[in-house]
Amino acid sequence: MNLKRGVNLGGFLSQCEHNEEHYKCFILEEDIKRISEWGLDHVRLPIDCEVVETEDGSIKPSGYVYIDNVVNWCKKYGLNVILDLHKAYGYDFNDAGDLEKNNLFSSEYLKERFVKLWDTISSRYASYDNVAFELLNEVVETDNAERWNQLIKRAVSAIRKNAPVAPIVYGGIQWNSAGTLKYLDIPEDKNIIFTFHFYEPLVFTHQKAYWVKNMDMVNDVPYPETMDFYREKSKPLGNQGQAAVVAKSEHMGPEFLSEMVSEAVRAADNAGVGIYCGEYGVIDRAPIQDTLRWFKDVDDVFRKYDIGCAVWNYKDKDYGIVGTHYDEIRDEILRIWTK
Repeated sequence: MNLKRGVNLGGFLSQCEHNEEHYKCFILEEDIKRISEWGLDHVRLPIDCEVVETEDGSIKPSGYVYIDNVVNWCKKYGLNVILDLHKAYGYDFNDAGDLEKNNLFSSEYLKERFVKLWDTISSRYASYDNVAFELLNEVVETDNAERWNQLIKRAVSAIRKNAPVAPIVYGGIQWNSAGTLKYLDIPEDKNIIFTFHFYEPLVFTHQKAYWVKNMDMVNDVPYPETMDFYREKSKPLGNQGQAAVVAKSEHMGPEFLSEMVSEAVRAADNAGVGIYCGEYGVIDRAPIQDTLRWFKDVDDVFRKYDIGCAVWNYKDKDYGIVGTHYDEIRDEILRIWTK
């Protein structure tokens, strides 16, 4: 299955107002056709659990209709699709550290419900040869690393009963950071893909992001600049800026980007599995030509290590590649992706 260059459909069935009015108009067949015409080979479809199940865990057939649409449109236009469970009942990356809201890993009932949901999803799409399954978008807490490994095994086992050869995708902890894939158990199953998310340096890709604590909301952050510049700008961000602060690279650019992905590549090689970047991108508040330079450098590094990827995001969510912010560079970005 080709998962070389793709795009996320975030904001459609995830991180949105969950109602029929929104679902019916946010992503249409013409959007999938456009993505295919761009020359990409897949989409990643983030799905919040409330789309497909009720509060008590019952199946919501109406929600599956929208997933069916995307899968069938992708089939029609020659695209593969990753079904990404972006939010599970009892786990949302937005609630990181809140053990009352994020109690998936401490509740046997919720773990059973998680496995049951994957049994349902995989059963429904097992007959499609263009579908891959991504178990959970981002596990954050370090102390859940081993419990996540245990839950992965249970979910993979449930999926394999229905879909023996479909690719199964999952990542590590700390928001799917590249450096945490090493904590994943070496899988016994075949056709597993390790995934990570890549937004380094965060102070550039998330500049002026209101949801990042202590982010400078006024000044532009260029790319590239000196490593000392990025270290100083990243220090106020705490753990989220730590990668740039402790990096050994002397220069921002391919050297730094390669350092950032190298641990993910080593972990996948050691496990004998594929490697995939499920999210990467630059916020629509960044200087536009600097954004283009970042995309060029990241693409070169990903190609060097044969890393498939999906940009965040197709539409809206502060990163939408079809937004007017990207008009000046969109064609060049597409040439980079499809060269």
